[in-house]
Amino acid sequence: MKRAFTLIELLVVIAIIAILAAILFPVFAQAKLAAKKTTMVSNVKQISTAMFLYQSDNDDMYFRGRSCVQSSSLNPALRQPALNGAFLQGCSSGKFYNQVDHYEWQKYLMPYAKSLDLFTIPLRQKDQTNWDTQGELMNNIVINLGFTGIKNTSFTNPSSVSSFGDIMPFTGGSQSGIPDVAGAGLFFDNVPLTVASFSPVLDDGVSATALSTLTGYPIAVREFWAFHTTQLTQAQCATTPQPSADVDPAKVPGGGITVGHADGHAHFLTVGQFLAKTPTQAELLPGGTIGASFPKCAATALSQGYGYTGTIDKKIAYPLWGFGN
Repeated sequence: MKRAFTLIELLVVIAIIAILAAILFPVFAQAKLAAKKTTMVSNVKQISTAMFLYQSDNDDMYFRGRSCVQSSSLNPALRQPALNGAFLQGCSSGKFYNQVDHYEWQKYLMPYAKSLDLFTIPLRQKDQTNWDTQGELMNNIVINLGFTGIKNTSFTNPSSVSSFGDIMPFTGGSQSGIPDVAGAGLFFDNVPLTVASFSPVLDDGVSATALSTLTGYPIAVREFWAFHTTQLTQAQCATTPQPSADVDPAKVPGGGITVGHADGHAHFLTVGQFLAKTPTQAELLPGGTIGASFPKCAATALSQGYGYTGTIDKKIAYPLWGFGN
């Protein structure tokens, strides 16, 4: 006659399974996170390589411009005939899914990257509202406008600059203008706590009204990045000197930021490493100030540029941001 399990034996088996699950589940979670981080680095590297190829076809220059191209939306749902064809359709009246500029910079690299999936990262969720209405891929890989610049040309007259200004990067808009291309960060896997497809610029004027060419610099402000990656409160962020705080996993799920460099390679930096490679505002802009709209200690959507007063110190040794020449 077969002997059945006793209640105690069943409870022991269940207890053993529960213990094993408690031990193994965190291991599985870590393995899954590691796999996503590997994919993240791979995607950023391929985008960096795509930019390298783009430059080879464009005299070493980064893209900097603005145009309206029908049926060019990154979102296939916005390419249907009814949404395309009319003059400036998808480039005005609050709908900009056909614009080609720094908001949808991925369009410049699609011929080289081929797959839109490369512009996304598995640890982030794209902003669905912008994707559905504007075809903009936000909250994923962002481009550093401090190296590419911004040229807000008029849709109706490409030779005319619109009221948002013409911002030329301090490096001249080319790879050869960057002192240390292997160290310079051209792409980041998102700017936490924001809705953006780019890391904006600091410009030497008020970009919303200036029509002359302005000089743009990266948002190389340690206090800004610390608030956007750690558990700093707004009050702590606003203090000087700013205290240190633990990494916030809700802001940076992988514990750091993947950087795509100007020479085409990419690697992962912990938050501590990233902040150490970023100057404080006092180092970057000694005695100067950044405009009140700059969200250094606030979670909000990013504008394309922020004005400042004073003089940027380009000689500080922070090659991640193109400085040190």
